[in-house]
Amino acid sequence: MQESDKIDAAIEAAQNKAALQSPDPADMRAFRAALGRFATGVTVVTARRDEPEAGPLGIVANSFASVSLDPPLVLWSPARASVRHAHFTAAKAFSIHVLHDAQADLIPRFGRNGAGFDGLSYDLNAEDVPVLPDFHARFDCVTEAMHEGGDHTIIIGRVMRFATGSGTPMLFAHGAFGTFQKV
Repeated sequence: MQESDKIDAAIEAAQNKAALQSPDPADMRAFRAALGRFATGVTVVTARRDEPEAGPLGIVANSFASVSLDPPLVLWSPARASVRHAHFTAAKAFSIHVLHDAQADLIPRFGRNGAGFDGLSYDLNAEDVPVLPDFHARFDCVTEAMHEGGDHTIIIGRVMRFATGSGTPMLFAHGAFGTFQKV
């Protein structure tokens, strides 16, 4: 590294340090924007409601992560403010569908006030959870544990089965959906 590069790096580090902020509960936009700089995958999590006649439900989530390989555990976190929160926290089993680049139509469908499963074909897995026929990856889980996490609930699932599909992963970053480009 040349001396001028070291100086530029030191100046940039000092500017970044000076720009540090504390999250402000009265205005979380800056904090949310900073979190949005971390690209995440996009998933649709599905479950069956407690009332059999109520049918299946799904929700878009980007709060998906692996937890453990042994035992095989994953997590996701529904917002407490979601009208679907109570259904997902009551579910004994759920499926996480990692979306690929050709599934952008599912985002509004399973987003707030979306059509959900209305008019959409699906199957049921061994736990009677509705599963989508197409995905980049799918994880069929039983609920292992739940933890309070501020305005979300952290749901840990034990992976019973998984599968991989096709396509390029759908991503969410900077408040927008997109795809991965290899460099």
